[in-house]
Amino acid sequence: MRVLVIGGGGREHALCWKIARSPRCKELFCAPGNPGIAEVATCLDLGALDSASVTSACLEHGVDLVVVGPEQPLVDGLADHLRGAGIAVFGPSAAAARLEGSKAFAKEFMQKHGIPTADAVVFSDSEELLAHLEHCPVPVVVKADGLAAGKGVLVCMSRKEAVDAGRAIAVERRFGGAGEQVVVEEFMPGEEATVLALLDDDAVIPLQASQDHKRRFDGDKGPNTGGMGAYTPVGAVDSELMERVRREILEPVARGVRAEGMLYRGVLYVGLMLGPEGPRVVEFNCRFGDPETQPLMMSLESDLLSLLWATAQGRLADEPELRWHPGASLCVVLVSGGYPGSYPKGLEIKGLQNSDREEVVVFHAGTRKGSEGEVLTHGGRVLGVTARAADLESAREKAYDAALGISWSGMDYRKDIATRALGARLEMRR
Repeated sequence: MRVLVIGGGGREHALCWKIARSPRCKELFCAPGNPGIAEVATCLDLGALDSASVTSACLEHGVDLVVVGPEQPLVDGLADHLRGAGIAVFGPSAAAARLEGSKAFAKEFMQKHGIPTADAVVFSDSEELLAHLEHCPVPVVVKADGLAAGKGVLVCMSRKEAVDAGRAIAVERRFGGAGEQVVVEEFMPGEEATVLALLDDDAVIPLQASQDHKRRFDGDKGPNTGGMGAYTPVGAVDSELMERVRREILEPVARGVRAEGMLYRGVLYVGLMLGPEGPRVVEFNCRFGDPETQPLMMSLESDLLSLLWATAQGRLADEPELRWHPGASLCVVLVSGGYPGSYPKGLEIKGLQNSDREEVVVFHAGTRKGSEGEVLTHGGRVLGVTARAADLESAREKAYDAALGISWSGMDYRKDIATRALGARLEMRR
């Protein structure tokens, strides 16, 4: 079949890389894509938010399936528009995408359907918000209600941090319209993990658990980012815990979206906190995570395209059990100096030609081609160096060895991806 992937980041590169390996893939397009994606797909110069242009391109190229990568097009209703034109889509409706598009909506949904999560209060008045933050227990989590590119969640360990976070979101509008409402949430101690699940009208199929590293600097310090690295599987999420996640979270979500008449044919991202009370939901996303997708695609041995197509057709229940590589995969994200704040663009990336090695893939996230054909930086998160091996420690070693061969002015990355999982015996690379 002919497939169009919407997006141009590391997540989309990983999806395209995996789809291109499917025997069912006749032709692969990506809009807008990036230089890495261009190696496995035909890139189309289309805006992901332009539903009419995307639909026209699908009809022109005979596209059978559209896979929507980023959240904004889903929240804006791209999947609804394409389905209205008779085109199969992997991605939820705009109504269902509110689970990511509004944290207040997601909280209300979870309370209504008995899904375990942190207690929270929602504010639309900045003065009431700041008054609450002056007296609520700390630590506390302050969240912009809307989409903020993964940066609108502020974990505040002190009263000052909490008030400053509320002021930044609701008064200074650091995240623009995403801060029209603010969710103040109970701090949940524990270990974080991510479970993504394919979801259609009748079935829920969880993928292998993964763990992201959100904070910018080693030791989980600094501001939240879109993600500095990830690995799979997660030792803390054994078969017993995964069954609890399915029973207490995934299946209630599936029943809830059906009960509320929302069409969900796509992937549900569940950010989890694993604490003494069991698994609780930190957040929902309505699309594949980034960078979790990169190691997941390296570890998935089943045919991804067959799974995407079955989900889009509402026939996920007919698919065989997923197959996974018996080892582990790990991704380390290489970022521009200054990220997640301001950073330069257009810097030449050196060493990409030396990164080819067994079971290592460098996924492009924020890159573009220069006038001489060279690859330049074009974002904060630039590359996701991803490796697969027989065990997590070996996958980590492969990924970091490959990262050492790549460079540009100001390049940086965390040196401690998965060290906590591997234990204190593993020294951080320097």
